[in-house]
Amino acid sequence: MSPKRWWETRWFALAAVLLSAVPLLWPAVPPLTDLPGHLGRFRVMLDGEAGPLSGWYRYRWMPVGNLGVDLAVRALGPVLGLLPAVKAVVIATVMLTVAGTLWIAREVHGRVPPWTIAALPLAYNYAFHFGFVNYLLAMALALNAFALWLRLGRREHYRLRAAVFVPIALAIWLAHVVGWAMLGLFVLGAELSDWKRVALRLLPLAPPAILLLLWRDGTGAGMTGPFFVWSTKIGWLVSVVRDRWQLLDLVSVAVLVSLLYQGWRDPDTRLEPRLHRAFLLVLAAFVLLPFMLFNSAYADMRLVPYLFLLGLLALQARPGMTERRRATIAGIALGFFLVRIVGTTASLALYDADWRQRLAALDHIPQGARLVSFVGERCGQPWKHQRLNHLPGLALAERRAFSNDQWRLGGGSPLTIHVPAAMAGFDSDPSQMVLAAPCTLEPGFLTLDESLATLPRAAFDYVWLIHPPAIDPRRLAGMTPVWAVGGDALYRIDHKRLSPGPSPH
Repeated sequence: MSPKRWWETRWFALAAVLLSAVPLLWPAVPPLTDLPGHLGRFRVMLDGEAGPLSGWYRYRWMPVGNLGVDLAVRALGPVLGLLPAVKAVVIATVMLTVAGTLWIAREVHGRVPPWTIAALPLAYNYAFHFGFVNYLLAMALALNAFALWLRLGRREHYRLRAAVFVPIALAIWLAHVVGWAMLGLFVLGAELSDWKRVALRLLPLAPPAILLLLWRDGTGAGMTGPFFVWSTKIGWLVSVVRDRWQLLDLVSVAVLVSLLYQGWRDPDTRLEPRLHRAFLLVLAAFVLLPFMLFNSAYADMRLVPYLFLLGLLALQARPGMTERRRATIAGIALGFFLVRIVGTTASLALYDADWRQRLAALDHIPQGARLVSFVGERCGQPWKHQRLNHLPGLALAERRAFSNDQWRLGGGSPLTIHVPAAMAGFDSDPSQMVLAAPCTLEPGFLTLDESLATLPRAAFDYVWLIHPPAIDPRRLAGMTPVWAVGGDALYRIDHKRLSPGPSPH
């Protein structure tokens, strides 16, 4: 073999894995849209059934395919504390994604092709910024599991592989059911060349299907539409690394597409068959998958980063490609990786500064308060999401206050909400999201005026307004302001002078 190029060395792989963690080092809480809501659930989990939150919430372990970070935080939380444990798991997820990508490339190609470098920024994808942490952890594990599958197959350790992949498949299913399904697609693509034995070889991945049947039988979890909204699916492709700056993100997509197009059309490259087949299977899943799958919103969108990743991983230089061309592709891919890391670091730092300012309200919320929050939402999302919809979850996590941002997912989550009837309608997501005016794009959301007018004030102690739309001051009658910054404000409901305020017009 020829000497290793710089991007093929272990030193580069180690540096890439470490560099991928940099954007998450500064924020105390990774500023991801849904993560504060998950933190609230983790607090209930760590406090236990007899904890101070047991009057409102109950966390009961069950065989649900959506427990990846829950299990990790259950192990690390008592040692590190809740927030450091969650931060550590999110950082580990990104690093495992990058490590798994590089490992797959090495197992398939023997060395890391230059195109692989461009796949590394996909660890910070649109689903990541949404905060789908259980799914992302499952996918990070699935990538590394696929690399292990390839390694054991290359060494012809088929019996050992069959034995170890039964617990591996179960673990990934518990992390997130879609991660397990994606592992199945990866493996199917790798094994399809030996079609006579493919079913037998896939058997070690099958046991979680039994848990899936039991889970669905008990909860009715399953698929809902829409299925074939092509404009939305094209939008997901364009949004694969969507974060803050639309121009940067769109140029990044153009770079990814250009590298793929160049690689697919270049006579000096070839497509590795196993990864090419896996790419086609994931592409078919993306096309056929509905918006919602087993209580997982944006199910089809979540596949897009791994579609790009497989496409880039499949590219391989033929022996005739010159060293100069290889180095040029590697240089472009490295530049892309570094620009995305710098941009993501800056973006998360800006979101963190915004969160810190707003979260100063927590210092004025007593432990155990009955808190209702209203977060201003827009009719349709701009390119840069405000990432505030579940910020109230940190009041549950840090102040053990009631928060109306938790999800009611039936059997899709071990967390259940049980509150007095007086809280009905203001006990769970999406009651915390409010609009300035009615919106056909968000038919389930109330306006802020409607929410304040119908709020059962006797059931709550405090009202937290986060990035609220303009409000009629009369709606705040019977409340005392205790904190404000910018447009945000925290009000204490004065139960001695309880007033429902004027009726809505």
